[in-house]
Amino acid sequence: MRKILTTEAQTSQSGRPAGLPANSVGIVEPQSHTFPGPFKLACGRVLDEYTLVYETYGTLNADKSNGVLICHALSGHHHAAGYHSENDKRPGWWDHYIGPGKPIDTNQFFVVALNNLGGCHGSTGPTSINPQTGKPWGPDFPPLRARDWVHSQAQLADHLGIQQWAAVVGGSLGGMQAMRWALEYPERLRHCVVIASAMKLSAQNIAFNETARQAITSDPDFRDGRYLEDNTLPRDGLAVARMIGHITYLSDDGLGKKFGRELRSGTFQQGVEELVEFQVQSYLRYQGDTFSSSFDPNTYILMTRALDYFDLAREYDDDPVKAFSHARCKFLLVSFTSDWRFAPERSREIADALMHANIPVTYAEVESPMGHDAFLLPNARYENLFAAYMNNVAREQDATGPREVTA
Repeated sequence: MRKILTTEAQTSQSGRPAGLPANSVGIVEPQSHTFPGPFKLACGRVLDEYTLVYETYGTLNADKSNGVLICHALSGHHHAAGYHSENDKRPGWWDHYIGPGKPIDTNQFFVVALNNLGGCHGSTGPTSINPQTGKPWGPDFPPLRARDWVHSQAQLADHLGIQQWAAVVGGSLGGMQAMRWALEYPERLRHCVVIASAMKLSAQNIAFNETARQAITSDPDFRDGRYLEDNTLPRDGLAVARMIGHITYLSDDGLGKKFGRELRSGTFQQGVEELVEFQVQSYLRYQGDTFSSSFDPNTYILMTRALDYFDLAREYDDDPVKAFSHARCKFLLVSFTSDWRFAPERSREIADALMHANIPVTYAEVESPMGHDAFLLPNARYENLFAAYMNNVAREQDATGPREVTA
């Protein structure tokens, strides 16, 4: 039997550095696997091979029925929990919800988080070398759809020996992937957890994404997307794009409570000429500058376009009930009251379609002032309901194991 390497095998409790929290998965090590092609994409183009970088947390059980797949959002990646070293200042992006005793409990589940195809954190994407040219793919990397990510994730599941996930979980763009899993591979997941997501973007959302892309492509250093060949980077454009996006992830109330009209520098004193800077201005610039030093502009363009293109019911006569009639799993849907980018109405549309398709669904609308970012942040009610649902997933798994997978 092939051995599955997990983070539990890489680091034991006794080897946990003293400074890390007791409910952390500890020090984790990214893994990678290269998949041979041909891998045909939704656009019709073919990749001869591709590499995915991923992390695992917890231990895969004997019948391989306790796997949970984490689908990341726009700027996410494989490092969802734990630390890469004792010196890391911050854990993975969803560490509050993944770990021992947390809602996605690594004492019960084998959790897999990956950097999607097209990403810029090690998986094959625009920053990778195009084998046909020996240069970075850049703007020549094929356009992707959510179904391409799902198909590549299915190949990763095959590599890990997982025929059926206990749950596929995702927030925002990750929730779209989770829903696509339920339609493309209905027998390969028992639960689908969709958080702060939608069946398709509104015109306003597409407009925000296009504005962000224009900020990137208008930067003189963009060089038609071939900036890596010229050893440059459209840092300013990417920073502005992130600032635009970040504003939409926050609520007016959340920004008001956090910053109000407080000044970082300057004064409004009459008779004094001094440049005024608000705290919120400084915060946005910091977010933009930090992001532009760690993310690839072509990847940002590719990911936002995939987000725009997603429409769950398009090929089902624009009928979401007809689309969801293909699902075989149970659903948990969560939305947040102040999220105006993926408003609760969008989650209620999903819930209504599932109910009309006679698919079991649990829906919760959580009070939060934190906007779209609420799905990433601590919130007692969200944490409790998420944990309760996942505990039921674990109990069901212990009682019945995996469903039979049909060809």
